[in-house]
Amino acid sequence: MHCAATSPRRPPQWLPALWLAAALLTGSATAAETADGTATTAATREPAYRLVIDAPQSLVAVIERSIGLVRWQGYADMTAELLDRLARESRDEATEAAATEGYFSAHVEVAIDRDAKPVTVTLTMSPGAPTRIAAVRIDVAGPVVADPLGGAAITKIRADWGLPEGDVFRQAAWTAAKDRALATLRAGPFAAARIARSEAAIDPDAHAAVLSVELDSGPPFRFGALEIQGLAKYGASIVRNYSTIRPGDPYSEAALEQFIRRLNTTGYFASVQATIDPDTANPDDATIRVAVIEAPTRNLEAGIGYSTDVQFNAKVNYRDVNVDDRGLQMLVNGELDTKIQAAALRFSQPANEAGWIGTYGLGAKRTDIEGLITQTAAIGTRWHTVEERRERAISATFYLDDQHPSDAPSQRSHAVYVEGEQYWREVDNLIAPGRGWIASAQLGGGIPGVSTRGFGRVVGRFAAWVPLGAVHEINLRADAGAVLAPTRDGIPSTLLFRTGGDTTVRGYEFESLGVKQGTATVGGRYFAVGSVEAIRWMSESWGLAAFVDTGNAADSLSDFRFVVGYGGGLRVRTPLGPFRFDIAYGQQTHQVRMHFSVGLSF
Repeated sequence: MHCAATSPRRPPQWLPALWLAAALLTGSATAAETADGTATTAATREPAYRLVIDAPQSLVAVIERSIGLVRWQGYADMTAELLDRLARESRDEATEAAATEGYFSAHVEVAIDRDAKPVTVTLTMSPGAPTRIAAVRIDVAGPVVADPLGGAAITKIRADWGLPEGDVFRQAAWTAAKDRALATLRAGPFAAARIARSEAAIDPDAHAAVLSVELDSGPPFRFGALEIQGLAKYGASIVRNYSTIRPGDPYSEAALEQFIRRLNTTGYFASVQATIDPDTANPDDATIRVAVIEAPTRNLEAGIGYSTDVQFNAKVNYRDVNVDDRGLQMLVNGELDTKIQAAALRFSQPANEAGWIGTYGLGAKRTDIEGLITQTAAIGTRWHTVEERRERAISATFYLDDQHPSDAPSQRSHAVYVEGEQYWREVDNLIAPGRGWIASAQLGGGIPGVSTRGFGRVVGRFAAWVPLGAVHEINLRADAGAVLAPTRDGIPSTLLFRTGGDTTVRGYEFESLGVKQGTATVGGRYFAVGSVEAIRWMSESWGLAAFVDTGNAADSLSDFRFVVGYGGGLRVRTPLGPFRFDIAYGQQTHQVRMHFSVGLSF
């Protein structure tokens, strides 16, 4: 015996209208039906009867959403005839509701106790054994079978199938599994993929379900030209130059979403949409239609906050994204807190045809941290690519720096510092990664003759996110750097290394790990930091973490000693990245410290 799973049935649509007409003709209280089918009256909201559902707790909610007895409880003009009708219909409604949860042999009884005050209706369900998946067959047809990119997509569809053998059949899970399989195929390059056929064959006697799905990939798509709508203040190049998609590239949903995110972060646009037409007759040259809404050109932001690193702070930013009517951006910002005071002016050009963004800036910064007062002025330029996952950058900066350590001689230095940077970002989400890794390498140096002393500098960073099942994950981090010079004297403080604090070695004060000079902690020529963190997600939005951090900064490798901090905390997923609240113990200082931070720092 085979049958198909069906959706819960609503009460006949004519019932509310019939009883409304009867109420009006007899002068009784006015009745109405809400959008979800619930009968209500203006005269009363008291229930016309009491409903008791005697069923497994996992099925009570789905039964309540499916039966008319729940929706009509507040109907003041309830009659014995209508209640009898609702009770009869509720048997089928509850049976069908149980079927959507995998119980196709449910037995339902409804009893009405008219002597009770109020009248009591009891619905009793014996669900029987659940129906489990006995077999799954997933077929994929079309050009995807022979396409070089198709094999990986087919493997992923089968590996990520959301309703495997042995699971209880549920209608919602069945629908979600099909949608997920189709989305995997449509992610690229088969944008017009469709479900050609699907069947859930249910054998209620054997409590078994056999699932079969056939997907038709349709033709592979390739990107064509850009078609841009909505520009008034800017030329088309302000959109085109932020694209790394080239005509002829295989269609990729991820590439299109990355292009949208990139445009949204430029400051030029309040809204961006980009699509291709999957119904096009020419899939080898699918036009990318980009629709934008331009943002106001000027923006002033100010705010106050608190962090465990710098305590109370205030920031103000003024931005004009179209200073010269050709997309030149100007940013003026200021920062004031108990340890850092800074001001800066920066100009940024829009991306050029080669996909590079040029910035020019100058600024001044004063810090008072761990007994070291620094005063630094800088002017320079930095160029970076629009491609975030393989980002490259080059920069040249002149630094003028004064260091004033407590109980030690002051020092003035300057440097013309040039640097190259390379980033690798293989993660599922650039803002809040849950899987993958990020690495970066920076190589630079102070130019002899125009610097207090010549030196080299190298920094490497690595972070990884490793999911372990559905609710556990491990986060790893390792950073290290070195200044290649016989001494740190004559090297600007901003190019030396200190560590400790919210995002480095927890359990220690902000930048308290470094070289001791007098009673101050100053920057050293070497640093290294490592972290292992385990998270148990209690829900989609929050989880608990345990971690161990280690690291230090020193002036020579022979003096380097790792210190350790460990503890636990709270994690909350936010649109800005993860929010972290931690309690950590510094093993070297024997102190407990609180830390919190928001976002990904890399």
